[in-house]
Amino acid sequence: MTTSQYGFTPMREVAIPEIDATACLYRHDRTGAELLSITNQDENKVFGITFRTPPQDSTGVAHILEHSVLCGSEKYPVKEPFVELLKGSLQTFLNAFTYPDKTCYPVASQHLKDFYNLVDIYMDAVLHPRLTRETHAQEAWHHEYDRGTGTLTYKGVVFNEMKGVYASPDMMLSEYCQRILFPDVTYGIDYGGDPAAIPDLTWEGLRDFHRRYYHPSNARIYFYGDDDPEERLRKMSAYLEGYEAQPIDSSIARQPPLEGPYAVEQFYPAGEDNESGVFVAVNWLVGQPDSAETLFGLQILSHILTGTPANPLRKALLDSGLGEDTIGVGLESQIQQAFYSIGLRGVAAGDEPAVEDLVISTLQQIVEHRLDRKTIEASLNTTEFNLREGNTGSFPRGLAMMIATMQTWLYDQDPLQPLQFEAPLRSIKQRIEKGEPYFETLIRTHLLDNPQRIRLDFKPDPEFTAKRDAEEQARLAQVKAACTPEQLEAIAAEAEALTLAQSAPDSPEALAQLPTLTLKDLDPTIRTIPTEKTETDGTIFLYHPMPTHGIVYLDLGFDLGRVPEELIPYVPIWSQAILEAGTESEDYVTLLQRIGRTTGGVDAETYVTTKVVQDRDGIAWIFFRGKALTAQAEELVNIFRDLFTTTRFDLQDRIRQIVLEEKSGLESDIVPSGHRMAGMRSKAVFSASDRLYERMNGLSYFQFIRKLSQELHTNWKGVEATLRSLSECLFRRTGMVVNLTAAAEDRARLEALAAKLVFTLPAGSLDVPRLVPPGERPGRSEAWVIPAPVQYVSHTLPLLTHQKRIDGSSLVVTRYLRSSWLWDQVRVQGGAYGGFCGLDYRSGLFSFGSYRDPNLDRTIDIYRKTADYLKSLTLTDAELTKAMIGTIGDFDGYLFPDAKGFLAMTRFLAGDTDAQRQKLRDEVLGTRPDDFRKFGELLAASFDQGFTAALGGQPAFDASQFQWDIRKAM
Repeated sequence: MTTSQYGFTPMREVAIPEIDATACLYRHDRTGAELLSITNQDENKVFGITFRTPPQDSTGVAHILEHSVLCGSEKYPVKEPFVELLKGSLQTFLNAFTYPDKTCYPVASQHLKDFYNLVDIYMDAVLHPRLTRETHAQEAWHHEYDRGTGTLTYKGVVFNEMKGVYASPDMMLSEYCQRILFPDVTYGIDYGGDPAAIPDLTWEGLRDFHRRYYHPSNARIYFYGDDDPEERLRKMSAYLEGYEAQPIDSSIARQPPLEGPYAVEQFYPAGEDNESGVFVAVNWLVGQPDSAETLFGLQILSHILTGTPANPLRKALLDSGLGEDTIGVGLESQIQQAFYSIGLRGVAAGDEPAVEDLVISTLQQIVEHRLDRKTIEASLNTTEFNLREGNTGSFPRGLAMMIATMQTWLYDQDPLQPLQFEAPLRSIKQRIEKGEPYFETLIRTHLLDNPQRIRLDFKPDPEFTAKRDAEEQARLAQVKAACTPEQLEAIAAEAEALTLAQSAPDSPEALAQLPTLTLKDLDPTIRTIPTEKTETDGTIFLYHPMPTHGIVYLDLGFDLGRVPEELIPYVPIWSQAILEAGTESEDYVTLLQRIGRTTGGVDAETYVTTKVVQDRDGIAWIFFRGKALTAQAEELVNIFRDLFTTTRFDLQDRIRQIVLEEKSGLESDIVPSGHRMAGMRSKAVFSASDRLYERMNGLSYFQFIRKLSQELHTNWKGVEATLRSLSECLFRRTGMVVNLTAAAEDRARLEALAAKLVFTLPAGSLDVPRLVPPGERPGRSEAWVIPAPVQYVSHTLPLLTHQKRIDGSSLVVTRYLRSSWLWDQVRVQGGAYGGFCGLDYRSGLFSFGSYRDPNLDRTIDIYRKTADYLKSLTLTDAELTKAMIGTIGDFDGYLFPDAKGFLAMTRFLAGDTDAQRQKLRDEVLGTRPDDFRKFGELLAASFDQGFTAALGGQPAFDASQFQWDIRKAM
């Protein structure tokens, strides 16, 4: 196995039965680049190239370079090849990641031609980027000078992205925990970029960072999937032609031992009526584990300690009453030296040492009295189930494996070690069977006897954002004071020139160089999911026969239309109580152990949509979802039976914990998910189902949870009665849906087991009330104030007030707008981190949105101008083809079996037939340029009937020309 192929010498070839694959590790003869080629039957092919990129300061150079290399290359000299790919690819993943010590460029596609198109563009981007001054100004920062007001400001995509990060306490907490543990090495700086430091990054500095690190000698190249492994080598050989080995020092220094324990204090942005309290995190520098088994053991230990509310360390923290919810990443092993972090949020000032004492005393008790065997078994089974299932959701499986390999590969160790879990898992199980205190020893060695411990007290500061803004303004004032009038005019002129360059279209010649698909490469026929329907005594059974590797996926659905309007906000807490409060025969610890030991997990999920029928009624369901090996299917069904029929709602302390955890999660989610919160509010005005969804997930739900956390003390009996009434209302077999996804040969047995569960529930009425429609549209737009220096702006239009249905061409136009007009206007020229739009073809709601946006009025104006843009658009055949291809790609995303079964069920509930879906696909492929003009007319007719909701800082709303109904979000 020493013969070189296409300039690559194989170093190692092994079968990896854990992932049904063969892996071959190569070294490129001329450059030393390493290539890991994993071959199996997965059609969702993955490619990635990773560079070790340790930054030396907090200017965000590695992060900004990640953005910048995708803004044009030698072979593809268009402004943004990345965006051109977004417009017209069947990609299942297309992005890039910056980590504290590496930068990854992965792509994925199920279509072979498309896959290698993506590889081609990404390889030229990383090795031969243009990196112009305009790219640096756009992605990093530049000055803008308003001649009228004399105001000097900073603009830049990453600059505003990181302003959003610095407005999120949870994101800042994770960053600071790492910083304090690594004060002397690269992990101790802000690799994403501190907005206060980003303006120190020069264009020359950006180019120099690329020259130093973006060379094949510093690259790790990865392939995964069912494509030809020889073709991978052939293509990579061509890309690396002309390169020679270079001595690149990208090594990462190890943090010297810390002299702990001690505590440090930092501050986070908080609203005036902040209820989040102090975040207290106890952090250990664990270091690099000495073996694969130790690393694997530490990962399992992290779950044993805090994986569920019943696990001992998390339970002790929640039971203490010292805070509202646990925080911390657990074990972080994606960097060279691992660390462990755990703590509480919502801690009262002065109680910080008590949290640390509790963590230490709990660990000591665990070591002294040994872990409960059932807790160990539950975590071992959960870990093993997840590894064997390999279900990574919407994230490509091959990409998850690539990231896993970097735990070792980046640090010049065996990249296959993280994928080969059988040996360490078997060894750990054998140790446990022998009665060894295996996990207790890990606790003693890596935590209790480890002096490298630092407590972070993260305290609220209502003035945090104002102080940072003042510092920024002071710096700008200093810059302005040092400028002559001529220099200020030059700044204004440079910004205008940048805008002109951003607005200028790419030449047809440059665009023609990009490799693309054609319509002939597409399948004109929809993908169908096998579904077999039966009905028994008012219960609908849906079965989706397909290979599932011996796993059964079970979804049990109940119609939320049965719930009285005033009780809808209680549904999320009720469903969490069903899963985690405990039953008449088991307390919640025993219950969660049972679930962990015998299944792959249970969960609850709400689903809302609009029926694709004449009346277009909104529908809303709650599903209790579970998975298990088919041999354990009966136990999964029995667990659901116990949850549905014997849950205890009288456990005030446990219900209170669930409510506080929910409140805490919402508080941490509002700023990072500001675009989602704004979008929910703007859609809730028009749609019964969207209104209901917002009341269970959005800002009104957060306001409800805040009140409920107080009501638990003042009206506990009323809350308990409400939770009981929801079970009585919803747990009826009449109208229930049982959705099963498993192998065909298991159908009879699984449906019989599910039927036994169904008939433990009482019957009910088949008549379900229609969802309550929203009232009149509010007269003023909604402004929700958050402690952030950026905005999230949504505007929703009701298109079905002007036509009867949404056809497929409208989806093509929507996709085109998302990757062209809105990308250019809101992100590229406006400086927001994101600008987008979406169309729900069932409800007819079209929504604009922005993310980490420095603007407010300007963005709303862009939304309004969209109609005129479409009406005057001259669309080339190539642009139209890309938009159609991209839309088909959205239809044909890669799905794991559980997602296929769930999707087929939701289509059934919405009345979305295969015939209707085929019609929609035909309309997509039949889209014509005139459809863009017609859609522009539809937007113009609907815009003023729309509704705007935004989250942002108070100064932005104060300066706005629009009339706002201003409210505090938190």
